[in-house]
Amino acid sequence: MTDLPADGVQRFRDDLLGLQGRICRQVEAWDGEGRFGTDRWTRESGGGGISRVLREGALMEQAGVNFSHVSGPALPSAATEHRPELAGRPFQALGISLVFHPRNPYVPTTHANLRAFVAGEPGGNAVWWFGGGFDLTPCYGFEADCRDWHRRARAACAPFGDGLYEELKERCDEYFRLPHRGEQRGIGGLFFDDLNRWDFETCLAFVREVGATFLEAYGPIVERRRDTPYGEREREFQLYRRGRYVEFNLLHDRGTRFGIQSGGRAESILMSLPPLARWEYGWSAEPGSPEADLTEYFLVPRDWAGASAGP
Repeated sequence: MTDLPADGVQRFRDDLLGLQGRICRQVEAWDGEGRFGTDRWTRESGGGGISRVLREGALMEQAGVNFSHVSGPALPSAATEHRPELAGRPFQALGISLVFHPRNPYVPTTHANLRAFVAGEPGGNAVWWFGGGFDLTPCYGFEADCRDWHRRARAACAPFGDGLYEELKERCDEYFRLPHRGEQRGIGGLFFDDLNRWDFETCLAFVREVGATFLEAYGPIVERRRDTPYGEREREFQLYRRGRYVEFNLLHDRGTRFGIQSGGRAESILMSLPPLARWEYGWSAEPGSPEADLTEYFLVPRDWAGASAGP
């Protein structure tokens, strides 16, 4: 790990704010009707952020794109589980996090996150690392969507080394899993949580590429699925699957725990939750149905980007 450049945090902050604006403009263009509201906030313990949320759009039932840059006197435990030597150090954490909950059950829910942590005082042997990635959570699976999503993820990783996509895909599959249900949250994507293997400039370049690739990967899926007809059955299944999303975010997601432990703004942290969800005791999908195919085929980790995954 190289030293943190004096302007490193500021440059990443500028990147994130620019990306937040580009994503919001693109989602508004896709939606056609909805517009993002802007909510600027600060917190007493240090820092603040900009939460942007679109509600009740034509395409998006709810979409949130949050920027935050917070600081504190000691890293919360969620950030030191794998780095106990950093406990007690002052920190800065900045990032952008987004979750889109589309109205049409055939358009997948998606999540992306880019973030950086600095532990210690900049210029004083501070430890830094990046994290983030993107993942896709369909209610109804389509092989073309899965292949396209993962092949674009693989292309984003390719300039940065052989095997990187496979490594980060595996991490994504491991992380976005509901152990109490024994199933994946979605079809995965990329996930990294401790990126400082290269110098700062290379790490920053990779994180920028991941951010740019997210829109390039999600847009074609939106266009393919947004006009698919659906009825009450599909809507009820969508709300049922959203319940799994809630379970993961509240029980297992480290970002949620970090936000709460660091005294973050609860309204922005819990923006990731869908506006509506449902649970039904003992429900199971009809064998051979598209609903059963989701868990029996699409939510089983597989090599979607490889040659064996089809054309």
